[in-house]
Amino acid sequence: ILWVLCPVPLQVDGLFIIGWMYLPPHDPHVDDPMRFKPLFRIHLMERKSATVECMYGHKGPHNGHIQIVKKDEFSTKCNQTDHHRMSGGRQEEFRTWLREEWGRTLEDIFHEHMQELILMKFIYTSQYDNCLTYRRIYLPPSSPQDLIQPGLFKGTYGSHGLEIVMLSFHGSKAKGTKITGDPNIPAGQQTVEIDLAHPLQLPDIETLRDFSELSRIVLEAQERVRREEQQQEEHSQQAASQPASPLAGEGAEGEETAAGAEGMTQEKAPASQPFVLPMGVISRNEDYPRTCRICFYGTGLIAGHGFTSPERTPGVFVLFDDDRFGFIWLELKSFSLYSRIKVPFQNAQAPSREAFDEMLKNIQSLAT
Repeated sequence: ILWVLCPVPLQVDGLFIIGWMYLPPHDPHVDDPMRFKPLFRIHLMERKSATVECMYGHKGPHNGHIQIVKKDEFSTKCNQTDHHRMSGGRQEEFRTWLREEWGRTLEDIFHEHMQELILMKFIYTSQYDNCLTYRRIYLPPSSPQDLIQPGLFKGTYGSHGLEIVMLSFHGSKAKGTKITGDPNIPAGQQTVEIDLAHPLQLPDIETLRDFSELSRIVLEAQERVRREEQQQEEHSQQAASQPASPLAGEGAEGEETAAGAEGMTQEKAPASQPFVLPMGVISRNEDYPRTCRICFYGTGLIAGHGFTSPERTPGVFVLFDDDRFGFIWLELKSFSLYSRIKVPFQNAQAPSREAFDEMLKNIQSLAT
């Protein structure tokens, strides 16, 4: 069972229920396995009683509390927060957190911009370590028309490090929703959206090295999407002003859906083509694949610190194989590489498409 917070699977082990915190590998090694550590433990006693222990910190299990808030939501509270602190104060805590969570030292992050972002993330996470709220999340449902198997992926986000993203398919769109967040884009927000109706034909490998050429291709696709959306809106307004035949409307919609599904199926396994990042595009991981299957126009969400002035900006979704994809953020001149999380989570499938869509709305409302 998956719960929002890094995420946290619950595991029954004898007379204990243990909540594990799953963490991505150290940046930028997206292909490495997930890391995990216990977050809380519930000891089931006789006569329906139980004790709760907080496992956070470096001083062993200590007294905690758990409360069921409502359906699919609960909270934990630490009753001995001194177990989370270190004798050397916040500086020692930051050094330890940096070493354990990032695999780095203060000397490694000497770059001023990186120092600021990492310090913000430390403050953001450590101030809530005594009281945490969890909401259930589902793994996305799949269908034969999906480009690849949907699921959870580890992705590079510049100086923010690795974050967990859920890839799901919604007809002609694919969405990447953040399960973990950062000081700019919080968890629950839709980090990328892929327009599966607009594949991009990349130029030859030498031309692709020119960033201005890629920019031209993407901006032309953006303009096509804008015109199509405008035409669709005008058509909808005209249809709303005239009586419509229910049978005719239903047939047209069904034909469009079938055509879109057939198109995506045909494009599902094209021949691979050479791929290289254009000059000037920054990548945390230089070991990205040098061939890809297909590319699509997409948009990525960017914002200032504290999720201020959010906006969707154009980009390129690059499908490498069944377990890896990338996204080129055109405005940021940055590249994110994503790799599938292969942990076999139990009882985490959505009972229905409606339940999954409702869950996405809930975690987004939590973030805002």
